[in-house]
Amino acid sequence: MPARHIVAIGGSDAGISAALRIRELDPSTEVTVVVADNYPNFSICGIPYYVSGEVTHWSHLAHRTADDLAATGMRVLTDTRATRINVAEHTLDVLDAAGEPVELSYDALVVGTGAVSARPPIDGLTGPDALGPEDGVHLLHSMGDTFAVMDSLQQRDPKTAVIIGAGYIGLEMAEGLTTRGIAVTQIEALPEVLPTVDRELGALVHDELQRHGVQVLTHTTVSAVTPTDTGALTVTAHRNGETLEKTVDFVLVVVGVRPDVELAADAGAELGVKGAIAVDEAMRTTLPDVFAAGDCVHTHHRLLGLTWLPLGTTAHKQGRVAGENALGGDARFAGSLGTQVVKVFNLVAARTGLRDHEVHAANRGWTPVTTTATPDDHKAYYPGATPIHIRITGDQHTGRLLGAQLVGHRSAEVSKRVDTYAAALFHDMTVEGFSDLDLSYTPPLGSPWDATQMATQSWSRQLRVSAVG
Repeated sequence: MPARHIVAIGGSDAGISAALRIRELDPSTEVTVVVADNYPNFSICGIPYYVSGEVTHWSHLAHRTADDLAATGMRVLTDTRATRINVAEHTLDVLDAAGEPVELSYDALVVGTGAVSARPPIDGLTGPDALGPEDGVHLLHSMGDTFAVMDSLQQRDPKTAVIIGAGYIGLEMAEGLTTRGIAVTQIEALPEVLPTVDRELGALVHDELQRHGVQVLTHTTVSAVTPTDTGALTVTAHRNGETLEKTVDFVLVVVGVRPDVELAADAGAELGVKGAIAVDEAMRTTLPDVFAAGDCVHTHHRLLGLTWLPLGTTAHKQGRVAGENALGGDARFAGSLGTQVVKVFNLVAARTGLRDHEVHAANRGWTPVTTTATPDDHKAYYPGATPIHIRITGDQHTGRLLGAQLVGHRSAEVSKRVDTYAAALFHDMTVEGFSDLDLSYTPPLGSPWDATQMATQSWSRQLRVSAVG
């Protein structure tokens, strides 16, 4: 018998996707979405572009308006915080917008509590006296964080900033703050920026940051953030045994996130990789009639196995599966390939599948071989051709395609080209077989062999040369 009332916790990608799927499949089922803040279905990924001014108003970050959501028939309870899942009773305790306790009954529950910003063990950032937005020190993962950042930018009118972390959000924010005329120093503890790609490609992004005036410090560990008597902030860092100090007006800490699992864990849900909620491919937790999806759960990766990989695209897919199965369906999450893309000024960097060290971690018997090619994005005789740096990873023995990384100019359709590799990976293609794909061609946009195919052909040639040698 179909569920009569389904509750989804979380108003971001997973929770809303689950609710939308339920309403699509069975409009007679009552759906309630519990949202801790007042911003359901807002694009967290779009925050850097609101900070930069490219998105002119915060409300434009909404995938759907409140009226759009209401029109689907779902009930959205904003400013409502879930406090306890009562598994045996099939009820959810919440505090409503007035702070009053309310009990919601459910036939099935979808947990989409997402992730929260990681706060690194840096003096000044932890403990009861930790610096915060009022001091010009910010984390960035929610709409509340966003408004605090914007208030600080307007009130403090900073001329200088330090960004701690050089992952996706850190890089996008380096561009956003630079666009606002702020002199940015970016500090990364790892050897290169954008550590989700190989160092050779991360170095290209590093150079792009510097071309646009960002000071980049890699292999650098921040130990303290200290307020000065003038209201500025001194960031103390260490690099190759040397102590560095940088005094700035604004500090942004974006060193990653961790899964928000407290609610489910307190109810007895089993936790998995990286402490995320353990789910099967149907997005079922170990609790009866409780499903979970999005950044709070571990991820089924098609090549790597179980991992934790918080991505908006994954959260949408998992939420859709959770919603369908909460109705009694039998949908399965097909698995992630970790396909990602980021724009940094005029460069775009993307990846899908596995890199060498991840192939070894998968322990599937593959022997990775990785090669680099730099084909042009379109025919060189047509003006504006630019090189795309492409790294292909495949298995030495079977020739199976295992991964691809790309960096190129923003005009080079890098995001669509990585999608071609992702589709090939999804269907277990070989590197050699990639040349059989019937891809489009016109001189202003490509070549008879697309850049993606030139790169795989280069891999095959180099493998043959290596075998002969």
